[in-house]
Amino acid sequence: MTTRFFALFAALFVALPLAISQEGVIYLTNPSFEDMPQHSRTPIGWTDCGPPMESAPDIQPGFWGVSKAAQNGNTYLGLVVRERETWESVAQRMSRPMEKDKCYEFSLFLCRAEFYLSPSTVDSKDSANFITPAKLRIYGGFGPCDKQYLLAETKEIISHRWLEYKFKLEPIANYTHITLEAFYRTPVLFPYNGNVLLDNLSEIKPIPCDKPLDDTPVAEAPPKTQNPPPATTKPAVTPPKPAVADTPKPTNPPAGSPATSKPKPVGAEVSIAELRSADLREGQTIRIDRLYFKTDSAVIAPTAYPVLEDLHTFMTKNQDVVVEIGGHTNSLPPHEYCDRLSASRAKAVYDYLIQKGIPAARLQYKGYGKRQPVDTNATVEGRKNNQRVEVKILKLNNRG
Repeated sequence: MTTRFFALFAALFVALPLAISQEGVIYLTNPSFEDMPQHSRTPIGWTDCGPPMESAPDIQPGFWGVSKAAQNGNTYLGLVVRERETWESVAQRMSRPMEKDKCYEFSLFLCRAEFYLSPSTVDSKDSANFITPAKLRIYGGFGPCDKQYLLAETKEIISHRWLEYKFKLEPIANYTHITLEAFYRTPVLFPYNGNVLLDNLSEIKPIPCDKPLDDTPVAEAPPKTQNPPPATTKPAVTPPKPAVADTPKPTNPPAGSPATSKPKPVGAEVSIAELRSADLREGQTIRIDRLYFKTDSAVIAPTAYPVLEDLHTFMTKNQDVVVEIGGHTNSLPPHEYCDRLSASRAKAVYDYLIQKGIPAARLQYKGYGKRQPVDTNATVEGRKNNQRVEVKILKLNNRG
């Protein structure tokens, strides 16, 4: 208890003079997640936002095989996503609210642990290594763990080195709280076990909205050499070779494969157009992101047509696949309205594929209304997630 008190005191002591000196800057309590290393407990100043039945995030290093040194201070935060469709997140109240229609810059360091062993799996008899790349999402809200608005998100965190990620935040309301959430690559074809490590969050600084921001991840600077030798002194050892990027080296393609074929980078987002029936299983559900409709109607929005083309490509390439197009809504309207709207939207996708030449024998559609939510309906973001179209694999004819 004494150690936790002094850690919190130190974090507040550092932030206080800064808060006095810089008007408009938003500060976070314990932005470097300093605390005693411990599994299943959030650091001082942060609130666990995960499901009640799951363990809390971890104060690393030292648990589940995670041994990476902190980017700043002594400890950092470890978040995981799980194959049973749960994921970890933390939140806190900011020193002052973000202001609607203003812009801010924010940065933090992220990486992926090489090992993250845990017994918390679907099959409790075995442990698993939670090493698949996950992404980070940043939300603004009006209370602890309130995900009102998605302010920013990364791609999957692939690197095992700490990289600095920069964001431009553009709130649409005066949010008082911030939530940091680990999430799967999207579209989510199936849940998996993965991790992301967080350290050294910056202040949230106001910037002009027209200011460009370079959001390319930057590797941490190497430590400065203490007392460098004079320029005339020859090095005692051969200078090290330049650091090599984390991108895996390409391997020679197997005999008979196309020369232009390149391996998909680890953690890259996958379009449904890239899937093969060999990678699928009957009963599997694939959520189709960015398939939007005009408000309260089954009219497909123009921005959704590239997504429909991806779906058409998938059906054309995989002639053995029989699917169901499923429509879902949020819980606000009554059941009768939700059932009708979800069925109409599913049929709109079905009709599009029929018109593009996909045989009707390979397609079905169904409206599920609001009976199968995947997120809370208490927030705008949650309702947006629930209002979706999914493709269910009904049959793979090449498997009998």
